[in-house]
Amino acid sequence: MWSLFSRDPTSSFAYEIGEAVEHTRSVWKIHRGKKKQNGDEVSVFICEGRDGTTAQLDIAKAAVKRLKTLRHPCILTYIDSLENEKLVYLVTEPVTPLLTWLKDSALSPSHRTNAVSWGLLQVTKGLSFLNNDGKLIHYNVCGSSVFVTPGGEWKLGGVEYASSDSSMFPVKVLPELEVYNPPEKVNPSKMRTTTMWAADMWGLGCLIWEVFNGHLDESFSLKNTQKLPKNLIETYAKLVGTNPGARPNPRDVVEDLRKPGQFFRNDLIETLLFLEEIQLKDANEKHKFFANLTPKLENIPNYIATNKILPTVISAHEFSNVGSVVLSPLFKIGKLLDEAEYQRQILPTVVKLFSSSDRATRLKLLQQMESLVEYMDPKTVNDQVFPQLATGFSDSNPTIREQTVKSIMFLAPKLNYHNLNIEVLKHFARLQLKDEQGGIRTNTTVCLGKVAQYLHPDIRQKCLTSAFTRAMRDPFPPARIAGIMAIAATQQYYPLQEVVTKILPSLCHLTLDPEKSVRDAVFRVLKGFLSKVEKVSEDPSLKEVMEAEVKSAAATSQTTWTGWAVGAITSKFYKTSSGGAQPQKQTSTSSSGTVTPSTKTSSLASTPSQGRASSNTPTSAAPNEDDKSDYEDWENSEWQSMDDGLDTKPIQSRTALPKSTTVSEALADVGDMDGGDGWGDDTEEWGSLEDTQHGDSLGGGELEPESKFRSTASYNWESSGPAEDTDDFFSSLVSGNEGKSGSVSQRMTNMSLQSPTSGGWDDWDAKSPAESSNIGGNSKSDEQRRLREEKRLQRQKEIEAKRAARMGPMKLGAKKM
Repeated sequence: MWSLFSRDPTSSFAYEIGEAVEHTRSVWKIHRGKKKQNGDEVSVFICEGRDGTTAQLDIAKAAVKRLKTLRHPCILTYIDSLENEKLVYLVTEPVTPLLTWLKDSALSPSHRTNAVSWGLLQVTKGLSFLNNDGKLIHYNVCGSSVFVTPGGEWKLGGVEYASSDSSMFPVKVLPELEVYNPPEKVNPSKMRTTTMWAADMWGLGCLIWEVFNGHLDESFSLKNTQKLPKNLIETYAKLVGTNPGARPNPRDVVEDLRKPGQFFRNDLIETLLFLEEIQLKDANEKHKFFANLTPKLENIPNYIATNKILPTVISAHEFSNVGSVVLSPLFKIGKLLDEAEYQRQILPTVVKLFSSSDRATRLKLLQQMESLVEYMDPKTVNDQVFPQLATGFSDSNPTIREQTVKSIMFLAPKLNYHNLNIEVLKHFARLQLKDEQGGIRTNTTVCLGKVAQYLHPDIRQKCLTSAFTRAMRDPFPPARIAGIMAIAATQQYYPLQEVVTKILPSLCHLTLDPEKSVRDAVFRVLKGFLSKVEKVSEDPSLKEVMEAEVKSAAATSQTTWTGWAVGAITSKFYKTSSGGAQPQKQTSTSSSGTVTPSTKTSSLASTPSQGRASSNTPTSAAPNEDDKSDYEDWENSEWQSMDDGLDTKPIQSRTALPKSTTVSEALADVGDMDGGDGWGDDTEEWGSLEDTQHGDSLGGGELEPESKFRSTASYNWESSGPAEDTDDFFSSLVSGNEGKSGSVSQRMTNMSLQSPTSGGWDDWDAKSPAESSNIGGNSKSDEQRRLREEKRLQRQKEIEAKRAARMGPMKLGAKKM
């Protein structure tokens, strides 16, 4: 029993005491600490009796007693304490003494000024709470009584001498603290005009001086204001005035310095004050705030952004209906976190957002996929992210479809066999065949070439040839180029037998392509493949070496080509001109992989349509007003449904090739296949449908009819034709899912590229007998369409004749109705 009472109480202290923190001019020694139960970080203030006296212990016990009763955001937070006759332990939130923090911080001058302004504002608010609400005088305001949290908040502590008596100054046990006493302490005659806040405002002036100059050793040093900000000097002079009655109330100090141009007016303070009152703001105010937050983060120190702003942003998105505007600042702050913190704070929120039905939110997530996927484990990608992301392949919004395709390039290394080799290829097959946007079809081919190294060897051998040869028959020139370049970049995955029987014949077909850029690309690739075959012919033992990677399952460093920068291509082809050819800004790809603006003149001459076909439209039909109105309705209905703050441009459904710009200008030259990295730099930007018409709002912009183009619905893709490529693996993915008879290759055979000397893409009647034989069973359907057209014209003439007969001859002076 005696041992129970004689046991040292500090042995049962619930906190571990760590290393000491530098702290002077105080009765306390500060140590870092942790709670034994859960490891939460704290600060432990320790005061031990010295020189056999209890004066300092009494002061420390008084501080603990006072701090227990003070609860305010700007006052140091009390957590726990322990007292005995030899020492006092005070446990608070984790903090660092202000002067130590200022000495150790590595902030830029602008960030330091903003951080100091925010801290002084908090200290002034804390003094206003004590003086005006608590009717207390601190009596110890200086650099040693202010502490800084990890989130950058300044907390007022050092309440050892706090009192409600304004008529008598307390006796301070440390001589170093006498320098902070106001002049009225030694001149009692001035005490007649003193106020409740006079002593603390003098202390606030001393604190301001120490923040910019260091420890105050002599009172006359307060006259030196060289290092103080100019917009703070006027208020500082009032604070250190000799007349106590003239010193302003701390509430007035806050009000004066919050005026425009004053020290308490900057982006950091405006942001943090809004976040403190965010629950009181309406939806419009929140939306406007988060929309403007991202650029303001440049003026906010990183530690405040990660510890103070980030938790509030996450909370606002979870519990407030602010939409996708919080994602931009969320991702910007996320770049400041290490991997563990990112996975703990941001990743759970991001994973939940993939199930959002808001298109603007989904789009921003897809655009950030490259930076997000590195923090996701394969289980999260396959079980939570991909099932939600896959819905974007069939989204009615082209921008969502395109960004979904691009995201697969980053997700592919972490997708399992089923998701990558079955689900992704199924969607790619459908998009490459039926999507009406040429840019999406092009990027689908590009992405398939990018992820080919991650496909299972058996699946890869079945699908690559059929997919890329189909792309080479696409009416959109960049799509044909993408098919050519994709075959070149994945040349190591094709057996030589397949090269000579399937790939070379398909490439030879494009040597007479209407577009010179396509012809240039195909000749380069043909030379590479022929060189490869020629080497094997000379030395047959090389065949095994060249086919070493055909069945390889390992993800190798894939040869790339400059044509991945589809952005520069699609932006050229999607731009439209109003009122004929007009100068407009185009983008070109520099040798370093960056997209630079240049001025080009757009021309509609001899440019094929990029659109896909409709089964109800004759192949010889030209673009009509119905087609145009359909696309306008689509743009207005789809794009207007997206978030108003989304910076997305409308998508043009017609293509215009600038007169002085060819696809070859948009793509860098293709190097020799055996020349190492001759296919270009893989760091170029992706194309985006968002960049196709700069300056237009969502859903805006009229589509110009282009007489030299065929409409996207003008090709009869559904018509029957002779069977071809019956083992087309890629086509089977589509036909198997949609239950349509015949293969894609049968429909694709019906489309042949027209000679550049003919009258345009609409001139399907002037075909040679050999060409006619290629479209086989179309003669009967063409005859039926011709008869229907004649009947329609005859019916129209009859209606006009009846209308003329009903109205009768016009009489002189009669009013025409």
